[in-house]
Amino acid sequence: MNALSADVTARTRLEFRDVTKRFASKRGSGITAVQGLNISIRDGEVVSIIGPSGCGKSTLLNMASGLDPASEGDVFVDGVRVERPNAHVAFMLQKDLLLPWRTIRHNVEFGLEILGRPARERRGIAMDLLAKCRLRGFEDHYPHQLSGGMRQRAALARTLAVDPSVLLMDEPFSALDAQTKMVLQQDLGRTLAETGKTALFVTHDLVEAIALSHRVLVMSQRPGTIIEEIVVDIPDISNPMARRTHPHVGPYVARLMELLHIDEADA
Repeated sequence: MNALSADVTARTRLEFRDVTKRFASKRGSGITAVQGLNISIRDGEVVSIIGPSGCGKSTLLNMASGLDPASEGDVFVDGVRVERPNAHVAFMLQKDLLLPWRTIRHNVEFGLEILGRPARERRGIAMDLLAKCRLRGFEDHYPHQLSGGMRQRAALARTLAVDPSVLLMDEPFSALDAQTKMVLQQDLGRTLAETGKTALFVTHDLVEAIALSHRVLVMSQRPGTIIEEIVVDIPDISNPMARRTHPHVGPYVARLMELLHIDEADA
């Protein structure tokens, strides 16, 4: 049994209460992206969301980050209603979005600069995170001098630098080749475990969802609702590579495929 999943007293970091999101359409009828969602994510928990394309996964992240308000219901971070972007939440996307004219260290420091942290403090935080993300020695390089995987590790360091309560991750490894993707999953799992961060992770990769998460939430077709919650009862969340080979992975993936109506011929 995963210790965190059994700890019902853990502090709630991110919560969606009866959240519905509608978008206007050119025809005037509107589109309901997600409807009546209730999600609670505890301190230090990594939760993945999977579902068919267009079911509202990225919409959830946008609402949690304060970039887009809910049409109905409320989103809370640390018990405070989300009304605008704030430093308690950090967003990591598919593209690294590193600033090409800044060195890797200065990219990692960027959010700290915005927060007004002193230069010596910024440097110390950046160098520590670059070491944890296996980028020691590359701090003075520019983004174009690094591989795609290294740039994503730098983006992770930049995301962690502002010490957010919640990390929102929207398929951050989807553009990478399979080998690099697994290496970065390992880096992410270790880093999240070491820092104790809370994360909401959107992915289409079923094995990735199992390997990285305490729980996996499965969404329906639009309007997206949560149709099932799967608690991942595999030890050592800090080691996604080992988790990938655990005997329970096959049954978990089979259940996810069943819920998503994925036939073996389509997999």
